[in-house]
Amino acid sequence: MAFLKNVVSKVRKGLSRTRESFVGSLRSVLLGRKVDEALLAELEKTLIQSDVGVKPTMRLLEGIRAAWKAGEIKTGEEVLAYLKREIAAMWPDEDRRLNTAASGPTVILVAGINGAGKTTSIAKLTRLLRDGGSTVLLAACDTFRAGAVRQLEIWSERLGVEVIKGQQGGDPAAVAFDACDAAIARNVDYLVIDTAGRLHTQDPLMRQLTKIRDIVRRKFEGGPHEVILVLDATTGQNAVRQAEEFTQAIDVSGIFLAKLDGTAKGGVVIAINEAVGVPVKFIGLGETPEDVEPFNPELFVEALFSEPARAEA
Repeated sequence: MAFLKNVVSKVRKGLSRTRESFVGSLRSVLLGRKVDEALLAELEKTLIQSDVGVKPTMRLLEGIRAAWKAGEIKTGEEVLAYLKREIAAMWPDEDRRLNTAASGPTVILVAGINGAGKTTSIAKLTRLLRDGGSTVLLAACDTFRAGAVRQLEIWSERLGVEVIKGQQGGDPAAVAFDACDAAIARNVDYLVIDTAGRLHTQDPLMRQLTKIRDIVRRKFEGGPHEVILVLDATTGQNAVRQAEEFTQAIDVSGIFLAKLDGTAKGGVVIAINEAVGVPVKFIGLGETPEDVEPFNPELFVEALFSEPARAEA
């Protein structure tokens, strides 16, 4: 019970900026008012400005308007309760745990654009796996960006895990090949592969990602077992577009939403869910490796809508 309270408190703290902006704006629009078309118009604007997304906003508004006309909702307070309930129900009841191999190492391929927080997110994921008692091997396949290999090396030293690397500007597929062999030889539980930051429009880099994926498939049955896309929550709708582009190009199986603590637009979690239907599996809530939590929709919504005094307790 104490552990759960600590997790809830951590998520609340990480969502403080979003709560102050998003839910604070909702409260200022709704509380103490009767429902009418003017209020609904203000609500629509607030939801869209919070990066909830146009489609989810329209669906929420349709439900509120129907309930209002049926006499089921009359006050802004009732609208706020409706929003909390309906947003919590937007995520399907699905398994958000990492996909794992039936036997041998589980291979996690991590993708994302430069600046999204990909390497730091890998460090957080590694810490989470290590804390769960698993052994982890890292593969530095981002040979494209200057300093990327060293950055991963620094994290590996801090976390006490080994990293397989090549030369700056070398063939990342060759590094992936060596890392797969090393993971088998060392019998580790997880092999986490860092890839070069890229955009969907950068064909050579996307082909490189496909090549790495194919090497993993040849080495491991069902591999890569998890393809994690790291998105920067602070970029709002740009993160949604990146999610759409990457899921069209590769078989993304989960999303790591980074920098959620640094944005007032945490509503983007809702928009991403609507746009691609790929589960958000992890959320980054700070700068250190400890600042990560598996994404729990119920806990997320509870923390998002918590009362200000309670949230800061």
